[in-house]
Amino acid sequence: MASSQDTVSGSQSVGTGTETDWRTRLRVFLKSDFVRSFPYWFIPFSIMGLGVYGGIGYNTLISFTDYEGFNEGPDFSPGNLDLEMYVQAMNDPWVWTTGKNTFVLLIVFTTVTMILGLFLAILLDRDIRFKEQIQTVYLLPMALSFVVTAQFWLWMYNVNNGLVNILLGVFGLGPFNWVGDPGLVLGAVIFALIWQFSGYAMVVFLAGLQSIPNDQFEAAQVDGANVFKTYWRVIIPQLKSSSVSAAVILMIFALKAFTFLFSMFGQYRVPKATDILATLMVREAFKLQNWAYAAAIGTILLLMALAVIAPYLHYQHKQGSL
Repeated sequence: MASSQDTVSGSQSVGTGTETDWRTRLRVFLKSDFVRSFPYWFIPFSIMGLGVYGGIGYNTLISFTDYEGFNEGPDFSPGNLDLEMYVQAMNDPWVWTTGKNTFVLLIVFTTVTMILGLFLAILLDRDIRFKEQIQTVYLLPMALSFVVTAQFWLWMYNVNNGLVNILLGVFGLGPFNWVGDPGLVLGAVIFALIWQFSGYAMVVFLAGLQSIPNDQFEAAQVDGANVFKTYWRVIIPQLKSSSVSAAVILMIFALKAFTFLFSMFGQYRVPKATDILATLMVREAFKLQNWAYAAAIGTILLLMALAVIAPYLHYQHKQGSL
């Protein structure tokens, strides 16, 4: 009998303790910064979620339909959802051409910009002459929009009186039709983008260089390493975090080159050699009214962006930065 009473008492104690723990956790949660800041972040978060992620979701749904325009809404019934637009995209030679151009732009622009930015950062880190002037010259293009940069380089590349052809003419070269020659136009676009964003890469790498203690330079010099070996074997390997951050941001800018191309060449007149997935998507949607097909291309472009961002987020998570 006593044993049964002890069991009942013990069960009541456990139940009371569990209830007390639950109430304690609830009070702690209600007093947390998350709950107290709720009125400040909920509304902007909801607007962003509806405008950004809601738009992405709606675009993805459209890509599984045969939606053709604004005359009637898309049919999201299960029987009307299929992969037809994606099959059509995979069999479209123009999609592969624009995909190749996008990939070339992504890789060449990112690689050259990072190399140039690192070189400039090393020069500035070594306190060369005219340091402030060099820093200003390479940081200034960052303040310009894609539209301004496109118009500036359109003038620079002018066949008759562009500064690029004038300078080349001094050496007996040219003139070249930089924006009209299919063999030159993609390189001309990439060069202009490198000019605009090399200052960003320089700033990122300069911040990384300045975080490295000076005693590592001194130790390398004591061991007999010259300047090149010191940077190549000691300093640059420590810029992994800066390199990853710069590469991700630059690749995102490359995927957003749509504004630059449309500003330079005009609406729907982007040359085949520089046509990328973003310009193809807009042309299919607004010129040809192939909304579902354009949505499928947009989803492919989104997957490319996620392929760039996801490894970076995983890396930051492993480093404890997320």
